Amino acid sequence: VQLQASGGGLVQAGGSLRLSCAASGRTFSNYVMAWFRQAPGKEREFVAAIMWTGGNTYYANTVKGRFTISRDSASNTLYLQMNSLKSEDTAVYYCAKNGRGAVWGVDFVRYDYWGQGTLVTVSS
Repeated sequence: VQLQASGGGLVQAGGSLRLSCAASGRTFSNYVMAWFRQAPGKEREFVAAIMWTGGNTYYANTVKGRFTISRDSASNTLYLQMNSLKSEDTAVYYCAKNGRGAVWGVDFVRYDYWGQGTLVTVSS
């Protein structure tokens, strides 16, 4: 399994970015895929997750209503649309696959494959 995250960059507060995570090596039906982020000096934290089959989603309270996670099964790509960005959203964003299949989880230890991370910087 390989996950390749992209789409990060520098954006002003209030702006938008869309992150992508190209997945290869297997299909992800019956798995939960997620985005996490890690700001400098802080622990990695859960952002959003999606059940690949069915499309059910789950969000951290800090991003609910601003971020949208989605996936395209045809291209095996995971997305994170980020709107109304705030300076506190600045972090390296990682996509990840849940190692336990179709199980929700906000703890990063439950995820077994990770993308390399893409940096999002929000200027105030």
